[in-house]
Amino acid sequence: MKCSIFIAPSVDGYIATENGGVHWLETVGKSVSEKESSSDLMKHFNMSMPKYMQSVDCMIIGRKLMEVLSSFNLTPEQWPYGNTKIIALSNTIKEAPLNLKNKVEMYSGSIPELITKLEQEEHKHAYVDGGTTITTFLNLELINEMTLTQAPVLLGSGIPLFGKLSKQINLEDAEATAFPNNFVELKYKVKYL
Repeated sequence: MKCSIFIAPSVDGYIATENGGVHWLETVGKSVSEKESSSDLMKHFNMSMPKYMQSVDCMIIGRKLMEVLSSFNLTPEQWPYGNTKIIALSNTIKEAPLNLKNKVEMYSGSIPELITKLEQEEHKHAYVDGGTTITTFLNLELINEMTLTQAPVLLGSGIPLFGKLSKQINLEDAEATAFPNNFVELKYKVKYL
């Protein structure tokens, strides 16, 4: 089963402020013309996300990310993941928040066993998201590909994208796309040593 990352860190590698805020993602980047609104600019940034979401058939996220999604209190029209199966990892929470009840399935246990279960259900491509979850999958050598869309900002501190890795991981076959709003998308294949 293919497992990949699609995430937007700051240039200095943070995915959220120290208190978990991600509001900076909507306030950074430059306007390319006076005719473009900030929502038009986000379209530049999000151009590859719909195509990426079409390639995945399940998501595996961390508990903290699930709580952030819950705090957005999105309407069905705003929900960006369609009917994609979403599994949230937690050893402490057994049920998803009420507003995510029919969208998120909770899981605690072995990650390799979860991957085996998803493969048995004929899932082919998992989108892995959440800082701790991403690091865990990297340390288990389960991530095959990563797309990092760097936001044009230095936060200076916050929640880092990557935690402590058990060993060096090389990235290959780099592709880069610069968007007019100064976001830069970097795609890599992951090679474990």
